[in-house]
Amino acid sequence: QVQLVESGGGSVQAGGSLRLSCTATGTVYSMDTMGWFRQGVGSKRELVAEIAASEIPTYAETVKGRFTISMDNSKRTVYLQMSSLKPEDTDVYYCKANLRVPGYSGYTAFWGQGTQVTVSS
Repeated sequence: QVQLVESGGGSVQAGGSLRLSCTATGTVYSMDTMGWFRQGVGSKRELVAEIAASEIPTYAETVKGRFTISMDNSKRTVYLQMSSLKPEDTDVYYCKANLRVPGYSGYTAFWGQGTQVTVSS
C-alpha cells in the first residue's frame, strides 16, 4: 500500500526555519510532480510549492524567496525548506505526489496526512 509519510513540522518563532520531508513508501514505479499545500481551519487548501523532475519549481507568491522545494527521486522524497517564517505561515502542511503505482493506470495523486507548522510572534 502506497503512503506519503511526512515529518519535520513543529513550532518555531518568527524568523526561524523548519524543513519538511515527505517520503513515498510502498511499491512506486515512478514519480511525477510532487508538492506541498497548506490549509488553515475554515480555509481552502492552497499550493505552497510544486516541483517536477527537470522543471523549474513553482511557488506561491507569499513564500517566494523564503521557501525552497527540492526532490530526491532516489529516496522518493520531497523537501520543503522554510526560512524567515512568519506567523501567517501557521497552517497544516500537506504533501501531494503524482505516482505510478500497482493497480492504477497512469499517474495518481496521493496525499500525506498533514503536519502542523506553528510560527509564534
